[in-house]
Amino acid sequence: MSEINYTDAFEELKDIVSDMEDGQINVDELAQKVKRATELIRTCKSKLTATEGDVQKILKELEAQNSEDSSNF
Repeated sequence: MSEINYTDAFEELKDIVSDMEDGQINVDELAQKVKRATELIRTCKSKLTATEGDVQKILKELEAQNSEDSSNF
């Protein structure tokens, strides 16, 4: 199975929550759905953390570049 992207994971998680809120999940499915929701939450959190790290790295690189550009004047 290929890795799920953030958008798909988030949409599936919303569907699970919606089904739970609507009472569409029976007791037999509940444990399975909760386990899947936990996996999806971990996936989303991991992807958000990785993206945050990437953004921070880009911002530091831009800061360094701006400092270099300013010192050349």
